[in-house]
Amino acid sequence: MPILCLLAALMFQQHMEHKFDPLESAKSFDDPARDAWQKPSEVIAALNLKPGQSVADIGAGTGYFTVRLAKSPAAPRVYASDLEPGMVDYLRKRAAHEKLANITAVQASASSPNLPEPVDVILIVNTWHHIADRETYFKTLAKSLKPGGRLAIIDYVKGAPMGPPEHFRFAPAQIRADLKKSGYKPAAELTFLPNQQFQIFTLAK
Repeated sequence: MPILCLLAALMFQQHMEHKFDPLESAKSFDDPARDAWQKPSEVIAALNLKPGQSVADIGAGTGYFTVRLAKSPAAPRVYASDLEPGMVDYLRKRAAHEKLANITAVQASASSPNLPEPVDVILIVNTWHHIADRETYFKTLAKSLKPGGRLAIIDYVKGAPMGPPEHFRFAPAQIRADLKKSGYKPAAELTFLPNQQFQIFTLAK
């Protein structure tokens, strides 16, 4: 393997294996200043959730979107899935502390969010670059969508003042191409987020 490719592979592996401390992460993930550019209320409104529906927040972290989804007018069942055991424990305790019985914290694996049942909407925020074998991952994930279900991807664009290194950011067209391989088709592209792309997909079949 050429040395540059080897170095790139090693950098990717180190980034994928980066561990997050829940308490430290909460300082940045749940910083109130984030609301100005993350626009969580607008994001949730765009998902157009209905009472009785369910949502999976994959890569939920400390629950920035999880808690807001659970408190939204539709009050959906929210499965907060994360790879880090510390985050899952944090989410479980946060849901209990805030008395949000409609939140279920789920321990994910590298290959699956391990959702206990199919959901109406899957939301993946700032997590795309952490998924290694995306084609296989999203083919498997399709089984966790109810008929007519939607997959929402929000991720940093190149040039945004925050987020991962530039080589871990993907153009919207690249994400569409990758998801097409896994059996998804574009349903909507929203442009109100200043630092992130926001794309919604459905299953092609």
